[in-house]
Amino acid sequence: MRFPTKGLYAITQTEGKNSERIIQDVSSALKGGACVIQYRDKTSNDKVYLAKQLLLICKRYNVPLLINDDAVLAKEVGAHGVHIGKHDGNISTARKILGPKAIIGLSCYDDINIAQQAQADGVDYIAFGRFFPSSSKPLALPAHIETLRLAKTQIKLPVVAIGGILPENGGDLLNAGADLLAVIGGVFEHDPEQSASAYVKLFD
Repeated sequence: MRFPTKGLYAITQTEGKNSERIIQDVSSALKGGACVIQYRDKTSNDKVYLAKQLLLICKRYNVPLLINDDAVLAKEVGAHGVHIGKHDGNISTARKILGPKAIIGLSCYDDINIAQQAQADGVDYIAFGRFFPSSSKPLALPAHIETLRLAKTQIKLPVVAIGGILPENGGDLLNAGADLLAVIGGVFEHDPEQSASAYVKLFD
């Protein structure tokens, strides 16, 4: 499965939610039009079960499931790929574990040089952020919209923007050069289907 060139990239919100609620939330977000799901989970003891259930739903919608931080888990459950952050290993190790067809994305924060190196190293997409204050990552360093404009001229891969993105401010990031908007709370804090649909309208 290929990584999409535009759309809503929904990242799971798992804190304080049981497995069935997480599964239902993801199903609703997909119904609302999310085109990528990233399974991000810092708390659950049942990640294999949850990842397998989310993969079944994603396959139903023909949408890729990516695992945050954990190429080994992605391999174990047969997910479509992995998203790598600053302290989550490297691209070549993930590629060896998952193979040539897996989707691999990398967090580049606010650094175009990291993005250029990642492109040379064969990632499938790069992500910048956070662009706005975020309850999910309150201590993350801010990224600047100018980085997206720079990426538009120097990066030939899909560019993901993340961090405090709402339907009201997401259009500015798309206009600056983002191809996808990655969202946690804005999708999953309320009605995920309706919330996802509001973001999807930005791409019309």
